[in-house]
Amino acid sequence: MSIVSLVLQMVLILAFLLGGGMNVAGVKAQIEAFDHLRLPQWFRVVTGLFQLIGIAGLVIGFWKPGILAWAGAWFAVMMLIAVVAHVRVKDSFGKALPALVLAIIAIVLLAANAEGFRRPFS
Repeated sequence: MSIVSLVLQMVLILAFLLGGGMNVAGVKAQIEAFDHLRLPQWFRVVTGLFQLIGIAGLVIGFWKPGILAWAGAWFAVMMLIAVVAHVRVKDSFGKALPALVLAIIAIVLLAANAEGFRRPFS
């Protein structure tokens, strides 16, 4: 595994540990963000749980690069959906930018570990 993969993996773990934890815990800022995006609060909790599941994939990815590739795909899809949610409510580019940056990081992580994508457990 390359240093780039390790750094990106750690960035995503930290970002989503914070974000997922805040979503599940019901932090006021996250409640307001989901209200702003016109999404139900149950979806905030589901999103947080999906983020925590993805973190498990990133951690397992330290030993299984194929799982790391799948976790990259998992987060790329989630963050692209987040970008669409921002576009849907006509947010400025700046409000969608963090989700877009995380999607790009996840895509790079997926690409860097793509050889394991077809064999996640080997």
